[in-house]
Amino acid sequence: MNKKPSFFESAACHVVLVIAVAFALYPVLWVVALAFSGTQTPSPRVIPVPEAPTLAHLSAVVGASRKIDGAEVWLFGRQLANSLVVSLSTALVGVLIAIPTAYALARFRFAGKESGVRALLATQMFPAVASAIPLYMILNQLGLLNSRTGLVVCYASTSVPFSIFQLRAAFEAIPVDLEEAAMVDGATRFSAFVRVVLPAARPAIAVTALFAFMGAYNEFILAATLLDKEEMFTLPVMLQRFIGEYDAQWEKFAAGALVVSLPVMALFYVAQRHLVAGLTAGGVKG
Repeated sequence: MNKKPSFFESAACHVVLVIAVAFALYPVLWVVALAFSGTQTPSPRVIPVPEAPTLAHLSAVVGASRKIDGAEVWLFGRQLANSLVVSLSTALVGVLIAIPTAYALARFRFAGKESGVRALLATQMFPAVASAIPLYMILNQLGLLNSRTGLVVCYASTSVPFSIFQLRAAFEAIPVDLEEAAMVDGATRFSAFVRVVLPAARPAIAVTALFAFMGAYNEFILAATLLDKEEMFTLPVMLQRFIGEYDAQWEKFAAGALVVSLPVMALFYVAQRHLVAGLTAGGVKG
């Protein structure tokens, strides 16, 4: 029988949790204070509060426009579209390639299986910046510089190995008996995979796609290397442009950071019911 915690134990636990949340949110409060402050940077204080609150910085970031080929273009809207299209495409491509590969690694025995797994693991040991120059040269030869397609190809090549490892563990955690029972009832291997395995692995697939999306959405180094046209920038590259060598527009940077985080917050809110189940998928086998 579990002993009910005392009032003091419960109070102490809540105090610790409140302190931990305060430490986590404190930098965010400073970003909010910077974003909504006037031209003057808020003076140091315990509780960050915007000074002369204004929406000018948010308006300047979101409403940015440029003349491109004689036409007025909503620059922030184009950059937001670039980030969303590239990130969603990366997640889609990565998951579509990883699902059959991970299933094959989890269920079948074939020559070169372990060598292939080790090779995939080795690709995760190299930092993305090490491949920036070779990727630049390859995309230049293919005519894919300053394009969403080029970024998707680069990002998918790094998200696929991670997605395979994530989904392989999820498929291994699904009992083989479920598939065998479906095949005894007349289902083919493919039908059992579609109707039994995929629904059971749905939380893990959702979380894998979310991580692939986040990796592409937040990536900066390759995007800054492969893109030099402002209308093709993704949002992390756009944010970096507010911090120059001789000048730093911290208020606009903070305002942009808040706006850039909104799609991610919305995505986490929509996918939150899959997170716990997906993150623990593959933790227990059987």
